[in-house]
Amino acid sequence: MTFRRLIAAGLMGATLVFGALPTAGVADTLRVMRGETASVLTVPMNRAVVVESDTIFAELSVANPGIADIATLSDRTIYVLGKSPGRTTLTLLGPDGRLITNVEVQVVPDIAEFKERLQQIMPNESIEVRTANDGIVLSGTVSSITRLDRALSLAQRYAPDRVSNLMTVGGTQQVMLKVRFAEMQRSVAKNLNASLGISTGNAANGILTGGGAFGSVAGINQIGAANQTSGLDNRQGAFNVALGNSAVQVNILLEALEQRGVVRTLAEPNLTALSGQEASFLAGGEYPVPVSDGQGGVSIDYKPFGIELTFIPRVLDDGIINLELNASVSGVDSAITVTNGGIPVSGFSRRQTSTTVQMRDGQSFAIAGLLQDDFSNLQGQVPWLGDIPILGALFRSASYSRDQSELVIMITPHLVTPTTSEAIALPTDRIRIPNERDFFLFGRMADQPQNGPVGEVARQDFEAPYGYVLE
Repeated sequence: MTFRRLIAAGLMGATLVFGALPTAGVADTLRVMRGETASVLTVPMNRAVVVESDTIFAELSVANPGIADIATLSDRTIYVLGKSPGRTTLTLLGPDGRLITNVEVQVVPDIAEFKERLQQIMPNESIEVRTANDGIVLSGTVSSITRLDRALSLAQRYAPDRVSNLMTVGGTQQVMLKVRFAEMQRSVAKNLNASLGISTGNAANGILTGGGAFGSVAGINQIGAANQTSGLDNRQGAFNVALGNSAVQVNILLEALEQRGVVRTLAEPNLTALSGQEASFLAGGEYPVPVSDGQGGVSIDYKPFGIELTFIPRVLDDGIINLELNASVSGVDSAITVTNGGIPVSGFSRRQTSTTVQMRDGQSFAIAGLLQDDFSNLQGQVPWLGDIPILGALFRSASYSRDQSELVIMITPHLVTPTTSEAIALPTDRIRIPNERDFFLFGRMADQPQNGPVGEVARQDFEAPYGYVLE
């Protein structure tokens, strides 16, 4: 029994010892083939490439057949077809089952045709085309934004939604817009009124005739001499002639007045902006306008006025500039007044234009113009008496007025580049503040400005006649 127990214990120990050996044996028989990719094979999408191997292979496979499809032409030649953009691995095995190599297959968009079309459409542009993963990368410098958009649009045909834009726009892409508002307003008014008054004893009980707008015979009597307008609503150019005695008195009143007026408005706002970016400009102020809040109260709303300019420039091919602009000149007009909640509010006079034009650098365009000519005449007379030859003029009144307005809005764009601050002259640089000797002894307000638009305006003689005379 003792011998049998010893044999059983020995067999059990042998079993435990040899039971752990199979793990080590499996580890020795399982070997991972970590073959690095020998090269990268680039295949255009929907194109085929024939690959030849220096070693005879017995088996080959592709990791993702959806990206590339393969077929064997011989024991050394492989046919690879690109199906969709992406990367996959081609594995070759020898006759003994050993790994020969791994080939990285990269399927990219077909950019050969794209390069040809790009060169045909834009031969003078230096655009570089590359592939990145499953997309197209465009880099280089183009001459305008329009050509950049064309290149991107063409690339989208070959790689939809997979185009990376690294291109830059060369040349001058900043636009300075010069806008000129030039307006002339001219007016002429002529009035001729005649009135005849007869009084007997009491001037208040007389007879008043004629076309003049005078209140009473007593009002005519109050004119003692020419150009004295007391009691006649401050009328000008009045001349009174009185005939008769204390019992019967005849008064003849003649009123003749001529008015001429000229108004000149000139505004030249300038503004610079980058191509494709919006720029705005306002030189003026804000006018408070009372507005009802709907609850019985009054709030204040501010309305801007002055010189306003907003535009978006776009530099196109061959120096052509596309301008989308909105320009206006407005001011408070005290002749138009309304009352809001007991508060008088003035109106606004406004000249505004909004348009889109296209021109070259330095060219000018009159984008808006207005010629307005208003004419009116009025004649009033006493019936029948005003038709009497010669003497009928004493029973008539006539007025004549004519108003003309001319407005032109011109724009001129310029392609500009930055410069040094020393090359820029400010309006204040041309004016020197006088010292005490120049001011008190010689009466100089400031030194005479030099050349330039500011100096030209400052040298004008404002005492000379201006404008036009209408006959």
